[in-house]
Amino acid sequence: MNGRWFDPEDWFWLYDIPPHRLSLLFIAAFVGFYWAGSIVVRPFLRQFVRNTPGSNDIVGYVLSCFCVFYGLLLGLIAVTAYQNVSDAAGNVAREAAALSALYEDVSQYPEPFGQNLRWLLRDYTRYVIKYAWPLQRRGVVPEEGTIRTEAFHERLLDFEPQTPAQEIVHAEALRQFNTFLEWRRLRLLSVKSSLPASMWYVMILGAILNIAICWLFDMRFVTQLVLGGILAAYLGTMMHLIFDMNQPFRGDVSITAEPFEAIYRRMDDA
Repeated sequence: MNGRWFDPEDWFWLYDIPPHRLSLLFIAAFVGFYWAGSIVVRPFLRQFVRNTPGSNDIVGYVLSCFCVFYGLLLGLIAVTAYQNVSDAAGNVAREAAALSALYEDVSQYPEPFGQNLRWLLRDYTRYVIKYAWPLQRRGVVPEEGTIRTEAFHERLLDFEPQTPAQEIVHAEALRQFNTFLEWRRLRLLSVKSSLPASMWYVMILGAILNIAICWLFDMRFVTQLVLGGILAAYLGTMMHLIFDMNQPFRGDVSITAEPFEAIYRRMDDA
């Protein structure tokens, strides 16, 4: 805990729950909250509109206006969360592409430099797949990859071109290495990226107010439970979707290491 009454990181243990169970958990939490409030809170809230003529029409109008704003908010936040995942996936794909191009460049080096450089890149790729990715899926920024990139960089700088052709290949390899480092840094920054806590405050408060307005309707109790339960279930589904996309490398909607796995297979075949 860091002193805030709600910190998204305090709830990241939920990512360890299988996605289908987590979805049911969100739905059960929202529906359970609505049903419990219908029994305990609704009788007190009804006192405010009990003697108001056409109270259901008034409550329905207020709920319609509120749902428009809240629906827009949830939609925009969902798009933002998906965009974060999409951007992180693009960074991963570009890093893998730069790594593949760098591997092709160093393959043009004379031996034993070429073989040593290819081995270092193959070792880095294997590390990303087997060790870095599991850490990222737990929200941990992997750091050992830096040691491997520094070792490769030092080895690359040791090479002294002897011909104009080697000078061109070496310059291109250095350029490609810098591009690779740029996309790698962006991938590491994406590990901790998530929606700010203020967005979660607004979403949770909006869901509570949405449910509270539904408690004001005057209808049969069973009808209240069924109709309100449907609305609460959908709110729970939306919250689960946004939570699932909150971090690019965690949850069911997460980025896999498939681009690196494809490159590693090519490295083994070479």
